[in-house]
Amino acid sequence: MKIYNTLTKNKEDFIPLEAGKVRMYVCGPTVYNLIHIGNARPMIVFDTVRRYMEYKGLQVNYVCNFTDVDDKIIKKALAEGVTSDVISERYIAECQKDMEAMNVRPATVHPKATEEIDGMRDMIATLIRKGHAYPAADGTVYFRTASFKDYGKLSHKNLDDLQAGNRSLLVSGEDQKEDPLDFVLWKPRKEGEPSWESPWCAGRPGWHIECSVMSRKYLGDEIDIHAGGEDLIFPHHENEIAQSEAANGRAFARYWMHNAFLNIDNKKMSKSDGNFFTVRDISAKYDLQVLRFFMLSAHYRSPLNFSAELMEAAQNGYGRIVNCVDNLGYLLEKAAAKPPAETELSLLAQAEAFTGRFEEAMEDDFNTADALAAVFDLVKFANTNVDANSSAPFLASLKEQIVKLADICGLLVEKKTENLDQEIATLIALRQTARKEKNFARADEIRNELLGKGVILEDTREGVKWKKV
Repeated sequence: MKIYNTLTKNKEDFIPLEAGKVRMYVCGPTVYNLIHIGNARPMIVFDTVRRYMEYKGLQVNYVCNFTDVDDKIIKKALAEGVTSDVISERYIAECQKDMEAMNVRPATVHPKATEEIDGMRDMIATLIRKGHAYPAADGTVYFRTASFKDYGKLSHKNLDDLQAGNRSLLVSGEDQKEDPLDFVLWKPRKEGEPSWESPWCAGRPGWHIECSVMSRKYLGDEIDIHAGGEDLIFPHHENEIAQSEAANGRAFARYWMHNAFLNIDNKKMSKSDGNFFTVRDISAKYDLQVLRFFMLSAHYRSPLNFSAELMEAAQNGYGRIVNCVDNLGYLLEKAAAKPPAETELSLLAQAEAFTGRFEEAMEDDFNTADALAAVFDLVKFANTNVDANSSAPFLASLKEQIVKLADICGLLVEKKTENLDQEIATLIALRQTARKEKNFARADEIRNELLGKGVILEDTREGVKWKKV
């Protein structure tokens, strides 16, 4: 298995610190509003990475935090006249709903920043003791960037160039910094803000320190993979490395994975430009499995453009897989209990090549675009080679193979029979009502709607019966 490592700018063989186990940390959202589709990309991408690793037999300890103390959370709380925890708990719950709808599995642990304050104070004290941090007169604690000689190694930025280019960063309130590149570890309390006691002042932690502390607590001093969006490379992940390695005295993460940006109609997503969409907005138009399929249709390190046309294409692509699985299931229900023919055994042997292609793509830095192409070719293979005379073992094997590969991608491709049956029953009842009211145009509309779902109605003396085609 090869992973592109942002730290080295190379694809590298993935060798976990501990054989058979993976320690993985993914930066989660700041919970002040509904998550947007930009947030959804890393959630889906790294959930898929985790799923594939588990499919290969690795035990993954997957940690994804919630940032539940932040300026944006505080601002929203003040506007609503509530405490910050009311806002953060509300949007953690909403985020979890969206994650479930996208079939993003819960992390092994979802730590919250406000529950890890003790660890943050301890790490800051360690950094001060080692000379990597210093408290200012007002109680603000800064990381002394110049004390960490490898600063810039993740973003591949030269420290001297950064310092030369940022002399103008000393603004009002920051003149107590030793260097413009020094960043905040602890900040003093402001009126109306949540705060915690510390040796330096009553206040709250800076953003960067939380991930270093939570990663160490739940995964250890050194981890296998740290991941997130490419916008986090600098300064957030760069600062995490500086804090963690300065405090712990060892490497922080062996592999750094970053997904590329998501654009909207070839433009950066922006509320001011009117092209900002939450996951909930998309769910009003599409099953969120379609959004997941769309996100995986490109390599995670490639920029991805979101548009109505591309979502329609994703819906059609996802639908092809679902329809194939549904057809295999229908034929399987009707299939005679007989052993597979020699030709079918030969076809099943050929079908295994698609799983090989899928795995080859995923082993190459999780190339989900090529992996899905292998699934599509398997679907085409199945559609070409099955019919009403196919044996049950042949049909079951093909169906199981497609479902298995789709599941690794987190795609649910088996229709829930009870939901389908209930939907059909509801439409039949509506049609019967329309017929009684002599609204035959509406009754015909419903019949056509059911036909579009692959359902044929039969009006009999015993009532309306239906069957799938």
